[in-house]
Amino acid sequence: MRPSEALSLLQGTGALLDGHFQLSSGLHSRQYIQCAMVLQHPTLAARLCGALAQGFAADDVSVVAGPALGGITVAYEMARQLGARAVFGERVDGRLTLRRGFHVEPEDRVLIAEDVVTTGESSIELLELIQHGGATVIGLTAIVDRSGGATEFPVKFHSLLSLTLKTFTQGSCPLCKEEVPLTKPGTRPPRPMLPESEL
Repeated sequence: MRPSEALSLLQGTGALLDGHFQLSSGLHSRQYIQCAMVLQHPTLAARLCGALAQGFAADDVSVVAGPALGGITVAYEMARQLGARAVFGERVDGRLTLRRGFHVEPEDRVLIAEDVVTTGESSIELLELIQHGGATVIGLTAIVDRSGGATEFPVKFHSLLSLTLKTFTQGSCPLCKEEVPLTKPGTRPPRPMLPESEL
């Protein structure tokens, strides 16, 4: 799938939002990508996740894991197309964990799947959790990389669409200065931001 096609699907379903948003990283942005708007359509989810799955078809994936909530649908649909199990990590007391009987085995080859990555914090946390369980993480994937390729991962990474969307600390955010109302759409409580002097 070409990046322009992925972008068109996001735009056509209203998944690209403009406003003043606080991301789960704690950073502020004019844009927010609400992939749930496109993933609510099973045929579109199958197209996007199928395109992602193609990049890992030769990797003998046995488990696809996604961080809740954004990664659940992506991990499930990719696992269906790869003939693998689907699991998701969810937060308990602020930390990702595998619950509901989910587990990985040392022989598992795990792919981490997300809807959107910005800093990659949730994906890396899930990757470390999977590795702690003894399994091998063979790659990480997302529909959208909103860092424009700036975020680095310790395993193979593939996204359908790479966008460079500006982010700001609270102290440097022009939208805060303009008193534009702030929206916090993410599912993870925003990480407290360090003072400017410590960044």
